[in-house]
Amino acid sequence: MYEKYIKRIIDFIMSFLGLILLSWLYLLVATAIVIDDPGPVFFTQKRVGRDKHLFKLHKFRSMKMSTPHDTPTHLLENPESYITRVGKFLRKSSLDELPQIWDILVGEMSIIGPRPALWNQDDLIRERDKYGANGVKPGLTGWAQINGRDELPIPVKAGLDGEYVKKLSEGGFKAFAFDARCFFGTVTSVLKSDGVVEGGTGEIEKHEELLRK
Repeated sequence: MYEKYIKRIIDFIMSFLGLILLSWLYLLVATAIVIDDPGPVFFTQKRVGRDKHLFKLHKFRSMKMSTPHDTPTHLLENPESYITRVGKFLRKSSLDELPQIWDILVGEMSIIGPRPALWNQDDLIRERDKYGANGVKPGLTGWAQINGRDELPIPVKAGLDGEYVKKLSEGGFKAFAFDARCFFGTVTSVLKSDGVVEGGTGEIEKHEELLRK
């Protein structure tokens, strides 16, 4: 009942209001992007949705037009060199994610859920299969995002997504309370820019390895 109906109603109402209330911010960001690096304002990527259904995820463009389109940031040789000046601010503040409010409104995403993997991120998709995390609707933010975000290695991230799926399956008030915890935890993480590392998937693990050497 919660996942199928109540969660969807909450997603629709909040995304609808968000698009209206943040329209002025959309305009400011769009103008800054065009001035900094002429080209499209929005950036789309094929992402993995519920039950591995592919959909187009929307973001504000934060990288130069010459950036390889379907390559995860952490696989680029020098990710910093591809990010625009405005893009650095957008990514640090997470404002580049705002267009996904539209993806929530149309039902491809939820406000809370596992972050949607790129269509070619086979390692992450495979790990999530172990926990049933590919069977729920992906989210704008989630349990993994407030527990490390870009810094987490893929097995840990998938495990946290699995914890979310388990909580969601409990349904009712428990599931709602956990979603609320993820939501307000995200607000805190964004304000602190916690876990934002360019090209940083697994940065905690890499840092620990360097300390051991």
